Amino acid sequence: MGSRRIVILGSTGSIGRQAIDVVCAAPERFQVAALAAGHATAELLQQARRVRPRFVAVQEPGPDPAVLDELMSAGISTGIGAEAVLSAAGWPDADVVLNAITGVAGLWASLAAIEAGNTLALANKETLVAGGALVKHLARERGVQVVPVDSEPSAIWQCAGSLDLKDRVSKVILTASGGPFWKATAAELSRVTPSQALRHPTWRMGPKITVDSATLMNKALEVIEACWFFDLPPERVDVVIHPQSIVHSMVVMEDGSTLAQMAPPDMRYPILFALSYPERIDVGLPRLDLAQVGNLTFGRPDPEKFPALVFGYTAARMGGTVPAILNAANEQAVALFLRGELSFPGITAAVGAVLENVPAEAKGVSVPAVYGANGKPAVDREAIRAADAWAREAVASMAGRWPATAAETGGD
Repeated sequence: MGSRRIVILGSTGSIGRQAIDVVCAAPERFQVAALAAGHATAELLQQARRVRPRFVAVQEPGPDPAVLDELMSAGISTGIGAEAVLSAAGWPDADVVLNAITGVAGLWASLAAIEAGNTLALANKETLVAGGALVKHLARERGVQVVPVDSEPSAIWQCAGSLDLKDRVSKVILTASGGPFWKATAAELSRVTPSQALRHPTWRMGPKITVDSATLMNKALEVIEACWFFDLPPERVDVVIHPQSIVHSMVVMEDGSTLAQMAPPDMRYPILFALSYPERIDVGLPRLDLAQVGNLTFGRPDPEKFPALVFGYTAARMGGTVPAILNAANEQAVALFLRGELSFPGITAAVGAVLENVPAEAKGVSVPAVYGANGKPAVDREAIRAADAWAREAVASMAGRWPATAAETGGD
């Protein structure tokens, strides 16, 4: 493998920072062509000085506009706004675009990367949850490979040695840490504050995905994501709780054998695999010591305490733009929770209420059907945007049905 030119979208987030660590650990293998971040910050400037990209894009100028001046004085081209981020995604001489943008905004960057013919290393699961049919159609049309960065689909990919599993495996098993509240009672869940929800026991991630892990919504989205990545119906995607986060997912073969991929809970492993595939290279990551880990345990998620997982299967079976509605409703509900305007159980209560009232026209062919009856992609950009806007407004309009967080009402 020669040197690969990498674009990192969402560079100042958790995945983006770790991706930069990976590429800097193997400078003879990787070069950074472009970076994109939400704001111009001192951290972004430091990253640019470290990897020397040709282009840096920011969604908004941010708190320190002088950063952009310093970038330009260093000979690095800069851009501001959504179009600049899309330009980074579609960078013409990129080999791999790693999309680690948070939320559904990452879908548009993924489409820009595919349209430019760039291999897409996907850490933004909303891309496939909200726009799976459109993404798969466009990737086939352009002959572009879309590979997973999330640890769970990466583990499945590594176990099976392929992304084409439809006729090769019995099922896949996603592992979930269970988050910090797996053994909590309903009464304890009602008192959860944002600061408590952000204390994940094994992973260090951004705030939105950390809350999703606490509600198990992250795993609901991953069920839909896995259906798209591996062309599997939802009934062939299972979930187990694995608190140690050592087994990252499993594949059950046709003969009943189960293959598991294991590594420490460190996102640099799947990032490295996605960037270096089909080779494996050593960048000095720590080795797994099973004797030190000790016990590995597994359990079933409780749908009564954590209904979010059920929502993922429901949305996948309803198809159409319902997965996009699920994602948008959850994004809005999590934002309200983090602002202290919605209780922790209120997140899934609000999302569940939205799913019970989806418009008839939102329903369609079940995930992972790429095409509708007319031979066109099952959903298009306009339908996704409309579904996303409808879901956010629906959550905002009903948020008052549930109390604010414990911190807002005098609890711990």
